[in-house]
Amino acid sequence: MSKIEAVIFDWAGTLVDFGSRAPMGAFIEAFASLGVTILLEEARAPMGRAKRDHIEAILTQPRVAEAWASVYGKAPDQAAIDLVYETFLPLNIASAASHSAAIPGAADALMALRERGLKIGSTTGYTRTIMQQVLPIAAQQKVETDFLVCCDEVIAGRPSAAGMFLNFVELDLSAAHLTVKVDDTPVGISEGRNAGSWTIGLTLSGNETGLSEEELAAVTPAERAAMAEKAAAKFREAGAHFTIETIADLLPVIDEIDRHLAAGERP
Repeated sequence: MSKIEAVIFDWAGTLVDFGSRAPMGAFIEAFASLGVTILLEEARAPMGRAKRDHIEAILTQPRVAEAWASVYGKAPDQAAIDLVYETFLPLNIASAASHSAAIPGAADALMALRERGLKIGSTTGYTRTIMQQVLPIAAQQKVETDFLVCCDEVIAGRPSAAGMFLNFVELDLSAAHLTVKVDDTPVGISEGRNAGSWTIGLTLSGNETGLSEEELAAVTPAERAAMAEKAAAKFREAGAHFTIETIADLLPVIDEIDRHLAAGERP
């Protein structure tokens, strides 16, 4: 019997939306509609944070701040963040719904965890309004969690552990070190570490690599390995205990964490 009580997942790039593609187009389109061009890497850099916090982080990047000031005559302020966020939200609602395909292996992994008696929690940088579009589509693919905390349901978003703590309470968990956080962003790993959980970073299915399933299949084995290692290095810097390519590789690491717990080790 597993000593782990629960696994708590992120959503985009972890359970659904291979490559975490949905938010990127919405960020770029929102800024473009306001007369400011942002690059894909600028949009991706703060990924994993609550979306308003994400927009604030984009606007603090020097090149983006300069571009904003050249259009609006002043540095971006709170009003600018609100303007981009209000523009972005409906775009992300639409894009999230169209990027809700389950990541291969997600449904099987969740079923296997439940068969072991584990509870399944989740947190997300999406708002509840966005997730209302995603959840029914995910459920049709047998990707469902027992509990979900959205970014607009906590006072502080990632890397705060607030969403994790709400999962602990709702799922009636006894100890943080008996939980595992699985995420495709370093800030999501920090969320798990701040909660006292074991953490697993996903190197190829999410934001850090950013390729669709088809794009990833087209790279050479050497390129794939280099991408995975580049992402893994970022996760290790954030404190990840383990890294895997996608959720399809999850169960052997769950077994390894169980062995650490059986030996009396903690994260």
